[in-house]
Amino acid sequence: MASCASAASIVARLRDAGFETYLAGGCVRDRLLGRPAADYDVATAALPAEVTALFPKTVEVGAAFGVVRVVADDGEYEVATFRTEGPYLDGRHPSSVRFAGPRDDALRRDFTINGLFFDPAADAVLDFVGGRADLAARVVRAIGNPAVRFEEDRLRMLRAVRLAAELGFTIEPGTFDAIHRHAESIRTVSAERIRDELIRMVTGPDPGRALALLRDTGLLAAVLPEIAAEIGVPQPEQFHPEGDVFEHTRLAVAALRAPSPALAIATLLHDAGKPETLEYAPDRIRFNRHDERGAAIAEAVMERLRFPRRDIDHATALVGRHMIFKDLPQMREAKRRRLFADPLFPDLLELHRADCEASHRDLSLYEWARAEAARVAETPPPAQPLASGHDVLARGVPAGPRIGEILEAVEDARLEGRVHTRDEALALIDSMVAADPGPVLPPGGGDR
Repeated sequence: MASCASAASIVARLRDAGFETYLAGGCVRDRLLGRPAADYDVATAALPAEVTALFPKTVEVGAAFGVVRVVADDGEYEVATFRTEGPYLDGRHPSSVRFAGPRDDALRRDFTINGLFFDPAADAVLDFVGGRADLAARVVRAIGNPAVRFEEDRLRMLRAVRLAAELGFTIEPGTFDAIHRHAESIRTVSAERIRDELIRMVTGPDPGRALALLRDTGLLAAVLPEIAAEIGVPQPEQFHPEGDVFEHTRLAVAALRAPSPALAIATLLHDAGKPETLEYAPDRIRFNRHDERGAAIAEAVMERLRFPRRDIDHATALVGRHMIFKDLPQMREAKRRRLFADPLFPDLLELHRADCEASHRDLSLYEWARAEAARVAETPPPAQPLASGHDVLARGVPAGPRIGEILEAVEDARLEGRVHTRDEALALIDSMVAADPGPVLPPGGGDR
């Protein structure tokens, strides 16, 4: 894992070779805030060729833009030459790069709180953009003209929201207005880059605030119109005193505990089917089969955002089954055991808890399900089935769905403790065949 000590040693080596060099960007911001840094970037007067000559192992990831990765024992460190940039013609990359000094390099960066430099040897901060004042004021402010900053790289609009939510900061009014005016242009950013920012938001320290900021800036409608459609959709007050579907979603995502990306996205999308299934029934507002519709929407959204297939399958299964808990107390023991044994169950249970926390806050069913799952885990059934398809075929039942039905019934009996031995399982098969023989082959006929 990258460390400040390794980054400082890279800075020292470049300085010893005569190049002005500093730690730069987010790691400086996090240091001043007393937060652990996710990574450490270095800014230097050394050109890429001079950097590679000083370190035994490097990777040139953007030499034309002055960027080299130095490989250390504990990770890779991005070392970038001080530079200023020409116009951005594609909404992401500068048309030209000119190597410069630290002041010009700071002025090209996105936000003031990310435009700071730190000299580890002197324990000194260089601030050309007012970043320290904005850190003290807890403000996310674009450097220079915010509209220009966002035109250069439109993903910066999402980054502003993510940083504000992550740090508990506000977005400076001029920066906020520029995001609001240019929100629709986020659609031109690649799906993968948008996906990665959204993941960081919904798995971050304050996803509820991130969603509120996405809504308020207009970015939600541009990036996740399926979630924006929840705004203003009413819910039955006796079950959802929190308000509309969007407010419920916002609170549910915020209630999660250290979720995986798949669980966080599933929670974000778990009620995406409600706007399309809203029905004013005589007794109350209903959303019949919104879980099924939501699973289809979740799959479409995640495919659009280029999520890995395993995450899509995991999240859509959670959305499609998130209403299963209302039926849990009435389930047969065998069906409950199958649910508890399902690898999906821990995430289903956590989604259910967040769902309850974001609405009526009655966790009695959650606590009962958790206790039942623990009880079942303490008394697991035998690992191996007590009978096989060959046993059913040997009793004259022809190959087909009937064999599966009989074996499922035997497995149910085993899980529920009604049969314990192979002999008891075979006796149950005999009784089922006798009660409903259907088309029966001569004994052993299924093997011919």
